[in-house]
Amino acid sequence: MNKRTRTLATALVSTLSLALAACSTGPSGEGSGGPDRKNPAAANAGAVLGGTPQKGGTLTVLSNQDFTHLDPARNWVMPDMDFGTRLLYRTLVTYKAGPGAQGSELVPDLAEDLGTPSDGAKTWTFRLKAGLKYEDGTPITAQDIKHNVERSFSPDLPGGPDYAARYLVGGKGYQGPAQGRHLDSIKTPDARTIVFELHTPFAEFPFAATLPTFAPVPPKQDKGPQYDSRPFSSGPYKIESYARDKQMVLVRNTHWDPKSDTVRKAYPDRIVVTMGLKGTQIDDRLIASSGGDASAVSWAQLRPESISKVLTKADVKARLLAESSSCTEMLQMHTGRAPFTDLKVRQAVQWALDREAIVTAAGGPAVTDASSAAMPGSLFTGGKQPDTLGIPLAGDPEKARRLLEEAGKPDGFSTGLTVSTGDKAIGEAIQQSLGKAGIEVTIETVDPSAFYDTIGDTKNRTDLVYTGWCPDYPSGSTFLPFVFDARFIKEKGNTGNQSLFKDDATMKRMDEIAAMSDGDAANKAWQELDGQILAKAPVVPAASKRRTLLVGTNVAGAYGHTSWGGQIDYATVGLKDPSKSAN
Repeated sequence: MNKRTRTLATALVSTLSLALAACSTGPSGEGSGGPDRKNPAAANAGAVLGGTPQKGGTLTVLSNQDFTHLDPARNWVMPDMDFGTRLLYRTLVTYKAGPGAQGSELVPDLAEDLGTPSDGAKTWTFRLKAGLKYEDGTPITAQDIKHNVERSFSPDLPGGPDYAARYLVGGKGYQGPAQGRHLDSIKTPDARTIVFELHTPFAEFPFAATLPTFAPVPPKQDKGPQYDSRPFSSGPYKIESYARDKQMVLVRNTHWDPKSDTVRKAYPDRIVVTMGLKGTQIDDRLIASSGGDASAVSWAQLRPESISKVLTKADVKARLLAESSSCTEMLQMHTGRAPFTDLKVRQAVQWALDREAIVTAAGGPAVTDASSAAMPGSLFTGGKQPDTLGIPLAGDPEKARRLLEEAGKPDGFSTGLTVSTGDKAIGEAIQQSLGKAGIEVTIETVDPSAFYDTIGDTKNRTDLVYTGWCPDYPSGSTFLPFVFDARFIKEKGNTGNQSLFKDDATMKRMDEIAAMSDGDAANKAWQELDGQILAKAPVVPAASKRRTLLVGTNVAGAYGHTSWGGQIDYATVGLKDPSKSAN
């Protein structure tokens, strides 16, 4: 292992340790790890609910939405990635199944180890385990992983992780494997060996190899955009049926070999996802936990109005998971469209936003913290976000009005805001606080399953969007470049940089930090760059939430996984008594 690989790997461990240490003691539970005794919602943080599951039965998932994407080339939303990579397909590397700090540990999945670097971490080689099979019994090959990585470049399959596009030699301008075009920088010398050649050292590559991009897709099963509805299983379950926006049924993949898989336990015989339910309907059913709902878990977070119903009942609160999402939610402004091309206008929005109102709209301080930085606290030394802008939590409408006057807009202006339907109350809080400064906001709500596709259409979206970003692993390199680097903006399927922020100095600095050989210096530089970007006002940091999920009384093995944004780890969840579940 060369110096760069060693120092960066050490820095990653150091960064994560700092974050976890801060979580167990912080007054508001920013981050995750141990239980926060001062916060009633966090009482079960780091715990496994219900004991060890028994094999069998049907686990029901009650959901307010369909999946955004399950095609592994397109799957880049935390809950969807958890569901896909834990149940339907395996990746080269994955995260250990366990609560708290355990969930941050990398372990081999399809590969025999975490990969072998060479050429100063510019080349990574993985060797697949022997005997791996798909749901039809055919072998999983290195060529199938190469195929999925290549198809992730296709303009017909937008929205997925773009680490391959950022790092692979020859990735710029590549359009996928159609018409027999392939990347020479992905080599498969035999059916069990895959080699990735990068244009720059990337010591964190094993973390990227946990993403769905590095799952196998056999070319014969690839149906382009239609693959989203029927991914071919390399995991413990396969899709029996899938009716969009209504229901998905998973059954066992009999060709999955548990001896090759140290992570997934596959306790239930069936997993049924019931979609299209109202948020409050899901909450009320799980609070009551009667009949088949005793064997159910929630997909979406508790609605804000349901928080008090849960926290005031000890028996119900005992079934609440509320790990930190380790994500930051932001109000992002379209910096390429007037009036948000004007720095003063963007600064006015920063000063107008009432973050206290957003915390209240999101369920209160037990489940939400106001944010003062773009990156989450887990990526800062000490586990706490700095406040480089010094803006009051309630905002300052008069300061905002003065900034608008300086921008030549003394009477304010009108604009549009897109939010997910689940964030409608937050949208209204934004509307009211900006309205006090003379900015009239019209709200557009979008179903969660279509939200990212909607805001990813850069020509037709609104000026403002309320969305968040979660680091894929504990490094600033997986946050700031994805949210503020203009070189990867797409007209459709745009992800991360929803402010369309294009700043040459920022991009130059990102490249300089990425090239640093000292991991501690790189971490410090990312933290400093966070404040420098906020001073240019492409976004307003708003909130960091705990992922509040309720489980039924017959559910066991449930915990919020720290590497999946606090979502339930579907690798280990199951039932106490399978005979009591629905058929």
